[in-house]
Amino acid sequence: VQLQASGGGLVQAGDSLRLSCTFSGRAFSNYAMGWFRQAPGKERQFVGYISRNGVGTAYTDSVKGRFTIARDNAKKTVNLQMNSLKPEDTAVYYCAADNTASTYSGSRYYNEYDYWGQGTQVTVSS
Repeated sequence: VQLQASGGGLVQAGDSLRLSCTFSGRAFSNYAMGWFRQAPGKERQFVGYISRNGVGTAYTDSVKGRFTIARDNAKKTVNLQMNSLKPEDTAVYYCAADNTASTYSGSRYYNEYDYWGQGTQVTVSS
């Protein structure tokens, strides 16, 4: 399994960005997919996840109502739509795959994910 994250960039506060994660390998629909981020000098933080079937989602409180995760199992992609971006959203964003999650759930804990993408930088200026 390989994951490739893309779509990062430099934007102004209030702008939107959409990150994409492309999955290479078998059985994408067997994996819950998560997004995490890491700012300089800080620990990796959970952003959100989407369940294997795309029905279950969860987000960290700071992004609720602004970020949305969606997946396309046929195209083996998962997207993170980020609206109303704030300077505190600045970080490297990582997608990750978890093959132990149940059909309708995922995990908030990075050590439960089996595969990681390389990260894409998001910088939000004030």
